[in-house]
Parts: sequence; C-alpha cells; structure tokens
Amino acid sequence: MNGPWDVSSDCTPDCAAHAVPRAPATVVARRGAVFAHTVRRALTDGARLADPVRLRGHAAALLDALGVRIEGAAAFTAGDGPGTLVVANHISWLDILALLAVEPVTLLAKREVGGWPVVGGLARRAGTHFIDRTNPRRLPDSVRQVAELLGSGRSVAVFPQATTWCTAEQGAFRRATFQAALDAGAPVRPVTLGYTQQGLPSTVAAFCGEDTFAGSLRRVLAARGLTIRVTAHPALTATDGDLDRRELAALAARVVRGGRPSLSPASASASVAVAVRRVSEAAPAAPDSSVPTPSVSVPAVPAPSARIPSVPAPAPPHSRLPDTPLRDTPAHV
Repeated sequence: MNGPWDVSSDCTPDCAAHAVPRAPATVVARRGAVFAHTVRRALTDGARLADPVRLRGHAAALLDALGVRIEGAAAFTAGDGPGTLVVANHISWLDILALLAVEPVTLLAKREVGGWPVVGGLARRAGTHFIDRTNPRRLPDSVRQVAELLGSGRSVAVFPQATTWCTAEQGAFRRATFQAALDAGAPVRPVTLGYTQQGLPSTVAAFCGEDTFAGSLRRVLAARGLTIRVTAHPALTATDGDLDRRELAALAARVVRGGRPSLSPASASASVAVAVRRVSEAAPAAPDSSVPTPSVSVPAVPAPSARIPSVPAPAPPHSRLPDTPLRDTPAHV
C-alpha cells in the first residue's frame, strides 16, 4: 500500500489460470523472441512514439507478437467538442496495450506504472499522465489537469477501480476522475475488457496481488488462443441532468459490469439523475455465457452516443526474453 488512494484487491496470482492447454514450448519461445524484438523497436522510436498513428501501430504489433487478438473493438471518442473520458475495468497490463491499439488516447495511471518493465517505458513515451497516490492533497490538481485535457479535446482513459481484478464483475469505481468529466462537460465512455481462450472465459492474463511482470508475461506467452474483447458501450452524458460524480461513477460501473438498466421510453427521456436512482435499485442481469470467437479487425467508426445505454453483456509456464530486462515488479506496488 502506497497511501490513502490505494485500493486492495481480493484477487491473488492464484486467480490466474489457463482455460485451455498451454501452447507448445516452441511457440512460447518464438513468441518471446518476437515480443522482445517488437519491444526494442517500439522503445527506439523515442518521442515519436507519442504520435497517435505510430502508437496505435506499436500497441497492435506487441499484442500480435504475444499471439493476442482483439475483437469487438470500436473507437472511443464520442463526436466533436470536449474529449471523452474512457473508463474501463482493470484486469491486466495487457489492458493498456488493448486500449492503445483501438484508439491512442491519453492514459492516466499511478506513478508506479512508469517503472514497470516494458509497459512503463511505452507509457512514458506515449505521454501518459502519472499521478502520485501517496498524497491526497494533490487530488484536486489531478482532477483539474484531467478536466483541462478533456476540455482541450483530448480523450483520456482511466481505470477507476484503481487496481486489478481477475474478472470484469469485481471492484468498485472511484469517483474523482468523473468530476473531471463533469467539470469539462465531457461524455463518459464505459468500456468492458474481457479475456477468453478459444471462446472460453479465462483469467490467464490477470495481473493481481503480488504477481510479478515476469510471471505474468510467461503465462501470456504460453496462453493458447488468447483474445481480448473490447466492448465500447454508448457514451454517458450528464450535461442536461442533475448528475453528480457519485451517480455517474455508479452508472458507469454498472454498465461496465454488464448490468441492464430497465427504463421505460418516458424514463429514458427524463432527468438522468432520476434514471440513475432507478438503475441503482435494479438487480443486475445474468451474464451471457456465449462468447464469439472469430477475430475481427479494429474499425475506425466510433460507437454511437446515447444518454442511457443499452448494455450488451460482456464476455464474462516458461520462456526467457532475450536481451529484455525484466525485474519482478508486483502488480500492486
């Protein structure tokens, strides 16, 4: 624990498990070599890595090197005007690569992420904004900075759970960054990240508790048929309603977890604040166990914006990398 902003997770490295048999050792070794080469090539880009086109390409190349596919993805930014606050559940260090491969938004992360192997270097070069969670007095300034970024038209991605969990259905959303969206008049795009192996829900990519990057990477390299499903839900807007950050965070969390707000057409056109109160009283819908398996390309068409979303249900070891410095870095530092 680093300070009062830190959140503990019930998940541990024991949560991470393969859903199908591991890939052969030859495949693991080949993936490791290609991944190491792809990392070096990305890092040598230096400041040019912040270019959106190059950043998206490098993120997609890194996932491809690991044998990880993306499906169901759509752009995050909701129209013109202020940027979009992208809020996603947090399962793995792969989440960062997945978001950047869909749309190279500005990331907001805890300061310690900058020291993570591989991901930390990419995050720093990509222009990630790091926050110091050991000092709560800096919270208002962090919220102001995010509001300014959104107001300037830049979309910002955050993980409001503030730590990692092994599935999308766990972990409460912290509210501070939602205030930035309200201050900037920016839409909020809930995004659900889910992992499958050959169509089966999988926790193999989970990076939780005292897990280390090296250990997590070895599992990912050995994962057969690993797919990240990125579900960009319709954007939430609060500019016309009496919605505060607590209600907005609660609604976004419900959407990300796969809850289905049951609203009549008349209620949908009423105040968003009233809708949120009704949603909070509704029971969550059962998750859909059917998961599509084909890989699809990432489209460039943004998902539609709506005030109250219709929520689709979410999709509920060793190789040593040559010349790639890896140190055992806990998932929660």
